[in-house]
Amino acid sequence: MPDLATGLVVQGGAGAILAATVMLILLGRLVPRSVLEDVRADRDARVAEALAERDAWRAAHDRSEEARHLAQDQAAIALEVARTADQMLRALPNPRPTAGEVSDALDPGLAPQT
Repeated sequence: MPDLATGLVVQGGAGAILAATVMLILLGRLVPRSVLEDVRADRDARVAEALAERDAWRAAHDRSEEARHLAQDQAAIALEVARTADQMLRALPNPRPTAGEVSDALDPGLAPQT
């Protein structure tokens, strides 16, 4: 670009510089400062929005993981309680009714013989 500017000044003078400036404006290569500031502000707003959304998703993921770990811990505790209860119930003696007693058992094999 410096060679072009130097060539314009030497060959065409101020009119060539003015024409080059008008062409740059029309082609969109040269924009006013207010337009540049608007574009930058819009870009910064979109970046801030994307960062806020990223932080919200990260916080939601962290809460989800915390809840999942808590549920896993509670399930492990419930499973241990169930195992303990199963062992305790299996360790109980099997009550056999004596002659003349009525059994509450649902198993017909345990009912007294008449």
